[in-house]
Amino acid sequence: MNATRSRLQSLATSESAVLAILCIGVFSTALDQTVVVAALPSVMIDLEIPLTDLDKASWIVTGYLISYTVAMPLAGRLSDVYGRVRMFQAALLLFALGSALVAVAPNFEWIVSARVMQAAGGGATVPIGLAMAVAAVSPERRGVAIGLVAASAEAGSVLGPLYGGAIIELVGWRWIFWLDVPQSFALIALMAILPNRRNAEAKMDYLGAVALGGALTIVTIALSQRSIFSQESYVPYLLLALGIALVAVLIAVERRVAQPLLASFLYSSKAFLSSNITQFLVGIALIISLVAVPLMSGTVMEKGAWESALRLIRLTAMIPIGAVVGGYILRVTGVRTVCIAGLVLIGAGLLTMSTWDTEVAEPRLSVPLVAAGLGFGLVIPPIGVSALSAAPSHYWGAAASLVTASRMVGMALGLAALSAWGIERFYSLTAHVTVGTTYEETEAPLIAAGVTVFQNIFTIAGVLALLGILSALLMTVEDADEAEDLSSEALPANPAGAG
Repeated sequence: MNATRSRLQSLATSESAVLAILCIGVFSTALDQTVVVAALPSVMIDLEIPLTDLDKASWIVTGYLISYTVAMPLAGRLSDVYGRVRMFQAALLLFALGSALVAVAPNFEWIVSARVMQAAGGGATVPIGLAMAVAAVSPERRGVAIGLVAASAEAGSVLGPLYGGAIIELVGWRWIFWLDVPQSFALIALMAILPNRRNAEAKMDYLGAVALGGALTIVTIALSQRSIFSQESYVPYLLLALGIALVAVLIAVERRVAQPLLASFLYSSKAFLSSNITQFLVGIALIISLVAVPLMSGTVMEKGAWESALRLIRLTAMIPIGAVVGGYILRVTGVRTVCIAGLVLIGAGLLTMSTWDTEVAEPRLSVPLVAAGLGFGLVIPPIGVSALSAAPSHYWGAAASLVTASRMVGMALGLAALSAWGIERFYSLTAHVTVGTTYEETEAPLIAAGVTVFQNIFTIAGVLALLGILSALLMTVEDADEAEDLSSEALPANPAGAG
C-alpha cells in the first residue's frame, strides 16, 4: 500500500506525468471539434434533415463553436477559484454527458442542445489545461508546456474527420459520441492522482461571467452571419452593437468588483492586449485557410474529396509540429521573434496560395501549405506565454480562457467573411456571364471568377497575418506576480501544477 501511494505521489509531482495527462485530455475533447464534419451527412440522413435545410443543420456546428467559446472565460476563472484538477474533471464529466445525449439524439433540436452541452465541457478543458501546464513547469519551460498542450489540441482537430470517418464506416455515427463516454471517465479517474488546490482567497465573479458570456454569445452570433458582409439585413449590426455595448458596460461594472473576471491588469497590460489582437488576426487567417484550401480544390480545381483532404492535411499536420518547435525555440529567442517568424510564414504561405490557378503544380502547391501550417503552430506558444505572463498565477485560468476565446471570435468573423463576402464577390464577377452552348461561353468565365475569388481571399488572409506583426512587436513577458499589488493572494508555488 505504501509503495503504491509513493508511486502515485511521484506521478503527481512529475512534470512529464502532469503534461501527459493534460495532453491526453485536451486531445480527446479536441477530436469532437471537427469530428462532426465527417458525421454531418450521416446525421442529416438519420434525423431526416433535408438538404434544403443545410443552413439550419449548420447549427450542429455553429452551436458547438459558440458554446465552446462562451464556456472558456467562466471555466477558466472557476478553475482559479475552486482548483484546476476538480474543474478539469467537472468539464470532462459535462463533456461525457453531452456526448451521451448526442449519441441518443432523436431529432434536430435535441442534437443541437446536446452539442451545446458537450462543447461547454470540451471548451472548458483548453484554458484549464493551459493554466495547469504553465503551473506544472518552471518559468523557462512554459513555452514548451503550452506548445505540447496546444499541439495535442491541434492534433485532435486534425485527426477528428479521419477518426469520425473510420467510426462511421465501422459502426455508425452515434458510436463516435458513445466512445467519448468511457474515454472521459478514464481520464477523470487518471486525474484523481493529482492534488487539487483551492484558493481560499479567490472569489468568483458570477455576474461578470454571465455578462461576458452574453456579450461573447451575441458578438459571435453577429459575426457568424453572412449578412454582415452582404448587407441583406441590419440584424447582425444591431447584435454587434449590442454585444460591444454590453462589453463596455461590463468593463465599467467590473471596476467596482474586488476580484473581477475582467481584471484591470488584463486589459491595461500591453502584453495581454497585444497577444489577444495577434490571436484574433491569426484566428481569421486560420479559418480561411481551413475552409478555402479544400473548397478551392474541390470546386474550381475539380479535385475529388480525398485529394482535397490530403491537400489540407499538408497544412494542418504541420500545426502541432510547429507548436512544439515554437515552444522549444521560445526558450532561446523570446516571444516576439518566434511569433513574428510564425506570422511571416503564415503570410508568405497565404500570399503564395493567392497565385494558385486551376493547374497549380508542385512545389508551388505543397510548400506554402507546409509553411503556413508551421507558422500557425509557431505562434501558439509565444501568444500563450505573453498573455499568461500578464496575469498573476491566481488568474491564469481566466487569462488563458480569454486569449483562446479571441481566436474563436476571429474564426467566427473569418468564416462569415468567407461565406458572405466571397459569394458577393463571385456574383459581381459573373454578372455579365450569360448561358451559352460552349465551355468558353459559360463554364470558363465561372471558373475564372471562382479562381479570382479564392485568390482575393488568400490575399486578404495573408495581409491580415502580416498585420499581426505590428501587435506582435508589442508582445513581451511580464512578471505579474511581482507587479500586482494583490500578489499575496496568489496560490503558493505548486510544482505539480494541479492547483
